[in-house]
Amino acid sequence: MTIEEASELLRRGEVVAFPTETVYGLGADAWNPEAIKKIFAIKGRPGDNPLIIHLSGKSQVHNFTPRIPEAAQKLMDACWPGPLTLVFEKKPEVFDIITGGLPTVALRVPDHPAALDLIRRTGPLAAPSANRSGRPSPTRSAHVRREFGATFPVVEGGLSDVGLESTVLDVSRPPFTILRPGKYTFRQLESIAGVRVIAEKQTPAEKSRSPGVKYTHYRPSANVTWYNPSRHPDKQQTLLISHTGRPGGFRHHIHVDGDFEQLARQLYDLFRMADLQELSDISVEPLPPEHAHPLIAALQNRIEKAIG
Repeated sequence: MTIEEASELLRRGEVVAFPTETVYGLGADAWNPEAIKKIFAIKGRPGDNPLIIHLSGKSQVHNFTPRIPEAAQKLMDACWPGPLTLVFEKKPEVFDIITGGLPTVALRVPDHPAALDLIRRTGPLAAPSANRSGRPSPTRSAHVRREFGATFPVVEGGLSDVGLESTVLDVSRPPFTILRPGKYTFRQLESIAGVRVIAEKQTPAEKSRSPGVKYTHYRPSANVTWYNPSRHPDKQQTLLISHTGRPGGFRHHIHVDGDFEQLARQLYDLFRMADLQELSDISVEPLPPEHAHPLIAALQNRIEKAIG
């Protein structure tokens, strides 16, 4: 589907999948509540799970929040477009269906030419990942079509460059709080913003302030576990994902040789590949400490969510 065709569908109140640098999104006009309802119906998404509004530039932020803290402006200037979502105090006119009834709204500017072109033509888009709720996020257009059917409207954008969802940072009140880990670490964000940044620990009973927090996410049909040789996994029916290359004897073995950016790009693709091959298990070699690489915290988070 061309960007022109996708833009026309969005203006008519339909839902379209589009590429970003993180994962493919399932977008609807952010000012059309009936269109946004279709996202929840298509995904089977819980209504209290907020959506991220995707913008084409920083100038649109003022349409959704009455206040931009100075430190948040520094983050926008340094990290947008890019894989950082900022959670602001929301204006009253922002629909509750987007925010899950919260007093805050999540905003980001994606770093993908097709996404930016589409948003410039159409306006801001409310968009979660383009998959059924709980499933691995799509990093290829083929993933979206397998999820929703061959005729589902998708803007082609190739393989997602990052492969994991954006860092979500609440800047609506101090201290700035990471609600979902991603490519940007708290140390990087503290350095840019010049203020304290912490990571939130949320209990299941709390109202979710970020997508990808409260519910089980990113789970393929195959059973996902951390690799433990004492558990004697079926080496014929298990996909092993390793970063050191030490575990051996598996028929299906993907080794990233310490390249955690590659692992991030491939993770959801590998989850889906295991399902296509009807493998029963996915075993992931335990990751090194978070300080070893900026993506470790995000990878740990996504894999643990898939394990459940």
